[in-house]
Amino acid sequence: MLWFWILLRIVLSPILYVVWRPRNSGMRNVPKRGPAILVSNHLSFADHFFGPLPLMRPIFFLGKAEYFTGKGIKGLISKAFMTGVGVVPVDRTGGSAAEAALETGLRILKEGKLLGIYPEGTRAPDNRLYKGKTGVARLALKSRAPVIPMAMLNTFELMPSGKPLFKLGVRPGVKFGEPMDFSRYYGHEDDPETLRKITDEIMQAIRELSGQEYVDRYAAEVKAELAGREARPEDDDG
Repeated sequence: MLWFWILLRIVLSPILYVVWRPRNSGMRNVPKRGPAILVSNHLSFADHFFGPLPLMRPIFFLGKAEYFTGKGIKGLISKAFMTGVGVVPVDRTGGSAAEAALETGLRILKEGKLLGIYPEGTRAPDNRLYKGKTGVARLALKSRAPVIPMAMLNTFELMPSGKPLFKLGVRPGVKFGEPMDFSRYYGHEDDPETLRKITDEIMQAIRELSGQEYVDRYAAEVKAELAGREARPEDDDG
């Protein structure tokens, strides 16, 4: 992944800065070395580009294994791209998706890397912030890594869902907040009330950075309703 990340920075970063002039702030809050959990809202596919852009370290995001198992040229391109932008496949063969994601996340943090998490679980259907799943809280307590709130700005307008290209005339950006300390909750990673409290604190920190309206519902449920589908029961730990 590292060589592809370096290539993207050399080739793509200058283009992104010149054409879209992103507004970034708070980079000093991200440690220059060692593990940390970057917890972000998720508005657009463009988040994978403009979130890591101002950092000199790659961010590793958890993603579906299906992104890496496609056949033919399209499958190879998808695998190379996802690897290059820092997406790590979650192996679900050993259990539930939530447990697989937790194990993969802990491994990444033990390696001293930056782990990116989208606690909403999916891209938001609009420009609002939705209820977070508690898996991020379990990961924070089990790893004891610092949690950095991260807010993507204007990426929904830049590249709405279903659109293949970035729009011109939109200035995206990212804000990194101060590290959050949850040491007072260590040892309570199996307590649902504690996990919900921590997750809500994280979502509030993201909301303060992003200025978004908060919706106390899961984004996946709202997206299912908008698509005319029956919403599946949400796994709060996903």
